[in-house]
Amino acid sequence: MTDASPDLLASIWTHPPSRDELIAVGRDARRVTPRSNLARLVTDGRDPLGILNQQNATRVPELVPLRTERMSASAFAFYRGTAAIMAADLGRSPSSGIHVASCGDAHVANFGFFASPQRTLLFDLNDFDESAWAPWEWDVKRLVASIVVAGQATSRNPAIVQDAALAAVRAYARAITAATRKSPLQRYHEHFDANATITSMDPESRRALRAAIRDAEKRTGERAVRKLTEADAGGRLRFIERPPTMTHVSLELQERVHAFVDGYEASAGVDIAMLLQHYTLADIARRVVGVGSVGTRCYLAVFQDGADNALLIQSKEAVPSVLIQFGGAEQPPELTEIIEAHGDGARVVSLQRILQAMSDPFLGHLREPGSDFYVRQFHDMKGGIDMETLEDRPFSVYAQSCAATLARAHSQSVTATAVAGYIGNGRIVGESILEWAMAYAELSRKDYEAFLVAEPAGAAVSA
Repeated sequence: MTDASPDLLASIWTHPPSRDELIAVGRDARRVTPRSNLARLVTDGRDPLGILNQQNATRVPELVPLRTERMSASAFAFYRGTAAIMAADLGRSPSSGIHVASCGDAHVANFGFFASPQRTLLFDLNDFDESAWAPWEWDVKRLVASIVVAGQATSRNPAIVQDAALAAVRAYARAITAATRKSPLQRYHEHFDANATITSMDPESRRALRAAIRDAEKRTGERAVRKLTEADAGGRLRFIERPPTMTHVSLELQERVHAFVDGYEASAGVDIAMLLQHYTLADIARRVVGVGSVGTRCYLAVFQDGADNALLIQSKEAVPSVLIQFGGAEQPPELTEIIEAHGDGARVVSLQRILQAMSDPFLGHLREPGSDFYVRQFHDMKGGIDMETLEDRPFSVYAQSCAATLARAHSQSVTATAVAGYIGNGRIVGESILEWAMAYAELSRKDYEAFLVAEPAGAAVSA
C-alpha cells in the first residue's frame, strides 16, 4: 500500500549548495577584498604596550612580573605572548570576510603531540584559549609570521626563512582545497598520526620528529605525578611547593573546590563523571603555565584512588578571546549564546572539539563568580617541537606540517569551500601573506624593543 500522507519535508526541502557554487562564493569575495589586499598592514592607532597593560590589569598581580620576564626572553617569546596585539592589528587590516572557526593563536609553538583516546600519538593544534570565529587568514597570518620570527631569532639565511613561510601558505592552500573535495564526514575523521607520517619525510626531518615523539611519549601523567607531588605521612599526595610557579591555594578556595568539581562533572561526559567516582580529591595548587597565559588563574588537582593511583586534572582560567575583545571579530549567535549561558570556558571547549581531530575526553568547563575555567587532563603524552632548534630542511617541513594541520581544522567549517575558492591556486595569496608576515615580524621586533625599554626588569633578564 502506498503512503498517501503529505510529505512535509518535500515541500520545504532545498538542495544544499554544490561545491562549485561555494567555490564561486569565495571567488566573488575577491571583488570586495582582492587577494593582493591581504598584504596591507595598517598600523594607524596602534597602542601595543597599552594592550599588554590592559591584559595585565585583570591578572594575578604578583605573577605579572613573571609574565614580563618570560616575554622578555627573546623576540619569539614576546611574539608568543602578544596574540592580543596581533588581533588588534588584524582587526584594522583588510579582510577576506570569510569566517571560520579559528584557533586565535596559531603560532608554531601551539602545535604539538598528544595521546588519542586509543593511546596513539597525534599531531594537531594544542591551544584554544583565544579560539573564536574570525576570517580564515587571521590564523594563517599568525602562523606564517611566527615562522618568520622564529627563523629570524636563530639568524637563518633570510631566503630560507622566506621560502619556509611561503611554502607554509602554499601547503595550507593545497590542504584546504583537497579537504573540500572530501565529504564533511571524511574531513571530520581525518587526523595526523605522528608515527605514520615519518616514512614520507627526509632523513633530517625524520630524526627531528622521532626525537620529539620520544620526548612526548615520556610526558605521561604518571611521570608528572612523580615529579610534582609527594606523599605525606598518611599517604595523601601533596603538590611540592615551588613558588611562584607552584603554590598551594587559599583556605577559602579549598572550601569551594568540591563545588567546582561538581560543576566540572556536570559539563563532562557521563563516562568521565563515572570514572571520577573511583577517585578522591587529594590536593590542589596554583600552577603558572605558558608565556602569554602567565597571570591567568591555573590550577592543578590531584585525585587518588584506594590503590594510590593518581590522576592529574588541570583547570585554566578562560578570559574573552582576543579575536573578539581586540580584533572585533563578529561571532555567530550560537557561540554568543554559549558564552552567555556557560562562560568562556565553554567557548574554549566548544571550539577545541571543532578544531581538534580528537580531543581530550576529560574536556569540561565550570564557572565561579567573576571567573570562567576550562578543564582537561594534564600531561597526557603532550609534547612539541622547538622550531628554533631545527636544521633548515626540518624547519621548512615542520612549517608546512603546521599549515596543513591548520587547514584540516578550518575545513570543519561550512565556509571552508568558499575559502578554497577565494585562495585559488595559492600564488597571489601566498605572496600577499608572505609580504604581510615579513612586515609584521619587523613590527613585532620594534614592539619587543619598546617593551624591553618600558620594562627594565625584563630587559635585564633578556640581556
